[in-house]
Amino acid sequence: MLSARIELLQQMPIFGAVRDDALSVLLEAVPSVRVAAGEYFFREQDPAHCMFVLEAGHVAVVKEWQGREMQLHVLGPGDCFGEMALLDLFPRSAAVRAIDDCVAIELAPTDLLRLFEKDSEQFALIQMNIGREMCRRLRITDEMLFEAIMGEKVPSSETNFQSI
Repeated sequence: MLSARIELLQQMPIFGAVRDDALSVLLEAVPSVRVAAGEYFFREQDPAHCMFVLEAGHVAVVKEWQGREMQLHVLGPGDCFGEMALLDLFPRSAAVRAIDDCVAIELAPTDLLRLFEKDSEQFALIQMNIGREMCRRLRITDEMLFEAIMGEKVPSSETNFQSI
């Protein structure tokens, strides 16, 4: 089970180039979370206390707008969500709802602290990777905002906005 989780994490940009032993330390006390289809991992504006790595199932990332939920993305096994909780102290910026029954790894700041205490270099690498991933997403958002301001109607291939 641990080796499968390590392999899953190593395929993700956030954990890219992180050594097996560091991921073992990170994963040694993390829980698995099961969320039934239709239920929420968290809702927009909930306090943020962890991130999730999806092991099984699919989720919809949604935001409420004018009384409706708008789907921003669909994520599947190997994707992560909620990682901003590991860097800032703000409430959740979107909700994440299970499309089908899901299993996810829950990573909290205390898990990263445990890694920091054992291997600060690998901890720093994860923090830099999270920053890079957030910058990548910000660049996509900047481009979408620019296109919206300029009157472009063609959505980016990175999004799939739809009312649900």
